[in-house]
Amino acid sequence: MALRSWRSLASGQVSRLVVFDVATGDRTLVYESGDAVFEAPNWVVSPHWGDDEWLVVNQDGLMYRLPVDGLPDGTSPILVPTGDIDSSNNDHVVSPDGHHLYISAEDKHIHEVSLADGTARRVTHDHDQPFNHYLHGISPDGRTLSYIGLEPLGPNPGPGTPALTNVFTIGIDGADDTQLTFSDKPHDGAELDPSGEWIYFNSERASDRPGHAQLFRCRPDGSDIRQLTFDERVNWFPHVAPGGRDLVYVSYPAGVLGHPADEEVLLRRIDPEGGAPTDLVALHGGQGTMNVASWSPDGTRFAYVEYPA
Repeated sequence: MALRSWRSLASGQVSRLVVFDVATGDRTLVYESGDAVFEAPNWVVSPHWGDDEWLVVNQDGLMYRLPVDGLPDGTSPILVPTGDIDSSNNDHVVSPDGHHLYISAEDKHIHEVSLADGTARRVTHDHDQPFNHYLHGISPDGRTLSYIGLEPLGPNPGPGTPALTNVFTIGIDGADDTQLTFSDKPHDGAELDPSGEWIYFNSERASDRPGHAQLFRCRPDGSDIRQLTFDERVNWFPHVAPGGRDLVYVSYPAGVLGHPADEEVLLRRIDPEGGAPTDLVALHGGQGTMNVASWSPDGTRFAYVEYPA
């Protein structure tokens, strides 16, 4: 098996998993490590893990879970079995019923993992040309996934090769793989909202300069595309709270390209219909901070990761 090189911490840097209370502004440290980068928490309630609420993160290609209230003294995050998938990235979601984990892996596909026994099954299909699947959302009935499809341009694609990135949906059974946006501008973070009526995403589709991503939403059939943010910052990864009251996202300074790690970013809140943003948290992070949905089931709190030095 080829050795993989995963992202690492700088000297003196730590990964810090935090829960934020939207009403009070309180921040609760759940876990901290100076040894490894963990990323992209999901807030999970699963019948296979008892009555507790958990945060699921990826680290070095594997998945781990921690109690929302923190680990007991002397214990470590618990490995989540994922079958033969050992290259999970930071694009992962859990089914609303808590029975399955869906993960994007370095084989460029999306996989379903049973939380009952850890068995894995590939959801997505091979394409005639190189194609990467980056998972971001699941419908409230648990039957449809939303993802970003990346299609490299030109022969012999590799790191840095220009590519098309658009919004897609697919059934958890692999059926109805459907492209929703058709653009040569970058798209990312395509997440079905808790109502199932919208897909929220970030895109440069309305920008005339590279990197200037804003937030958008569309219907699950790709219609009625609407822009939600209109500012100079670079806005990524929109997540709508259960109940539809709030939307939180990661906001980079103007001029940033993509969604890099180790930037001074803001976590911001807006109404899911759009409007003026409110700053919630300023932190050192970006990539891995909040790539996927991390809201509590009641929509009052969310989790994120920061990487202070």
